[in-house]
This record gives sequence, structure tokens and C-alpha cells, in this order.
Amino acid sequence: MQTVKIPLSPPTLKEIAAALQFPLAANYKHATVDVVLCPDLREAPFHLATEGLSGAEKISDVGGQPNLFPQPRLDCKWSLLDIARAMEMDPRGGGLLGAGAGPFHVVGRNCELVPNLSWSDGFDNVTNGTYVAQIKDGNPSVERCSSLDCALMVNLYGSLGGPGQVIKITARGRVEKEKSITELMQKALADAYSDRMVSLGGIFVVKRGKSYYHIMPDFPPEEELPWDNPKQVNDWLTYHEFEAPVVCLSVLHSADPGSKLGLRMEHTHCASVDGRDVGGHYHGDIDGDEIEYEGYFNVAKTLYRIEKPEVTLGRELHD
Repeated sequence: MQTVKIPLSPPTLKEIAAALQFPLAANYKHATVDVVLCPDLREAPFHLATEGLSGAEKISDVGGQPNLFPQPRLDCKWSLLDIARAMEMDPRGGGLLGAGAGPFHVVGRNCELVPNLSWSDGFDNVTNGTYVAQIKDGNPSVERCSSLDCALMVNLYGSLGGPGQVIKITARGRVEKEKSITELMQKALADAYSDRMVSLGGIFVVKRGKSYYHIMPDFPPEEELPWDNPKQVNDWLTYHEFEAPVVCLSVLHSADPGSKLGLRMEHTHCASVDGRDVGGHYHGDIDGDEIEYEGYFNVAKTLYRIEKPEVTLGRELHD
């Protein structure tokens, strides 16, 4: 796989927590940002495939939105385990989490991917907690996905999956206009670190309240393509309001210096784990008074830009 490896020199978790503290406190009635020993994230309500987020922490950005617009590139399909190898993940144990486009060639239609997997004693011994959100018979459907493939684009946080120090974030009762907690975090890092790359990955739960998501429907017929402008893509997406609880997996960056890497600055996909058809691409909360979040994040030491598409200037999506 075409891969560019970028070593990172991130601030300490304590410094990052301090950069996040004021923006979160200003946006919510009650907010905390602390450095803590990570709980066992395999347990409820998180149901992550790894115990923690520590050890050889890495992030990858694979493919990208130009593989969807102006026309889906259906040849852009990858194995998550091949991506793990490109990220130089340890085959003896580790895990991946994140957000991307699902394996349409396996599922049978275009879909949103919520990758959540771990392995031990080799890449053949996989625990797969991945979900896909799709539009089936005109309605949202969220279900477990046995495939280890993805397509078009995916943003991943990888680690050995061990216990260790992480940033714990809690927030409830939004009072300001920033509806997306992950976009708020991304902007806080951008303000604090400018062009210095700080890349976070992690998991959070929408514990209470209602949030807003999109789910990609199946690809349009050939005669309706290519799209002429990003608004057509946004109009093609389906939008939904879902009640908590919802588990969300997220990757975000403070910067893409000079836009040379074509990074997606924030990407968060979610799924319920209680059998409800709830999930998709997270946009933010709706019930400001009722909303409540709890999340755990860690910082990457290495970034991998994999299978970067050729981007036509001015043709990128910005939603």
C-alpha cells in the first residue's frame, strides 16, 4: 500500500488536557478533562475490542473524500488488516478503532463503517466488534459486520490496546453553539497548537440526549453521476436524529500543515450496541440541555498517510 510515515512529537497528555479544558468548560454547564488510568473499555457501556488505548499509539488516514466525489471510485477497497500491516502494527497484539466507509462489495450496498477490532497471536486471530450503518429498504439499519474490509476512506487509531494513562472527558448540558464535541476538541487543539500536529483517537459514549447523524445511502445509478458540486453529495446523504445511548469512535487532528497530506481533520462514527438501528456519522447533539458525554482519548506518536488520492483543486468535500 502506498504509505507515507510521519513521526510525531506530541505534547504530554497533561498539556493536551489543559488545552481542552477551557473550550469544553465554556461550551457545557458541567465539563471535566483529566488524565486518568484508562478503565477496561471492553466493559459496558463502551464494548471496545481492546482493554485500553495505550502502547505504540498510531493514527492512519487512508484514502479520502476525493474517492467519493465527484464520482465513487469503486476500486478503492482495502483490508483493515492490510492497513494494520502498513501501519507497522504488532501482529502479536493490538487493535484499531475509527470511522470510514463500509465494504459495499461485501454488504451489498454502500454503508458507514464503525471499525472496532483487535487481534492476538497473529492477524489471523481477530476479535471483531465492527458495526455498519446502512439504509436498507428505506430505513436505517445498524448491525454487526463480520467483514474486515473497508472502502473509499477510513480514519483509524491503533495501539497495542493496553491499559495506561489517557485523557478522560465528561460533558453535559450544552450552553454554547458548538454542537459537536469532537469538532470542539479539534478546534481547541488547532487554536492551541497551530501547525504543530497533534492527533488524537478514542471512544466516547453519548449517555443521554438526542444527536444528529448521517448515513450514506447506496450509490446513485451511473446516469446520475458524476456529481457537479458538494451540495449534491450532501443532499444525497440521509440525516437522522437518534436517542442515546450511542458508542462513538473518533479520530481528529490539530493541523494538516500546508494541507500537504490531505487529512480529514475530524471523523467520528457511532453505533448502538443494544440492538437498536441507531448510528452513522456523528454531527453533534440536538438536546443541549439533556446531552451528556463520557470519553477516553490518547495521542498518537506516529501518523501514516496511506493510499492518498489525487485531489483536484477545489473539488474536495467540506462537510
